[in-house]
Amino acid sequence: MDESLLVNFSNDRISSRQIDELVGLARGLVADGAINQLEVEFLQKWLVANGSVSDQPLIRTLYMRVAEILADGVVDETEKTELLDTLSRFADRNFELGEALKATSLPLDSPLPTLTFSGQTYCFTGTFNFGQRRHCEEAVTIRGASIGGLSRKTNVLVVGVYATDSWKHSSFGNKILKACELRDDGHPIAIVSEEHWTKHL
Repeated sequence: MDESLLVNFSNDRISSRQIDELVGLARGLVADGAINQLEVEFLQKWLVANGSVSDQPLIRTLYMRVAEILADGVVDETEKTELLDTLSRFADRNFELGEALKATSLPLDSPLPTLTFSGQTYCFTGTFNFGQRRHCEEAVTIRGASIGGLSRKTNVLVVGVYATDSWKHSSFGNKILKACELRDDGHPIAIVSEEHWTKHL
């Protein structure tokens, strides 16, 4: 049999050897707690060379995200932070391949609220299938909403679809916990998933 034994994740057949390589690569990239442009470019070359890996939904998203980051030739600080968070979860194997985290494990609003945009303040956290965070922010600002850090002025916190079971310990977990505290204190803030948010666009 071929040494690259194929396994099935969410109906996508990918190479377990290549997944192991990507996990190892991610661990090396995040070992110093930072990521630079040369490392992002190296990651892109690896993803291109291992094209079959990107047939898997989550990894395909990583491939597209890296391509977007490098499209303008510059990796800014926000992009570095978001990519570092994503790669850290790969390094820990702390992700669900091709499957969004079950809503019950995140403190999302129930029942789900109807979202509006005009006059509302949105905040985004996590990794998004929709695109980079700035793309998510642009999607609401063109609809009349404003963007800000999480505060008492925030009306909606949107959590990226690729959250994980250990979200409390992730870099974006503190923002979710703070939003929960605001909500528990009676502040009218909605905490919703990316999936619910995109339905209102």
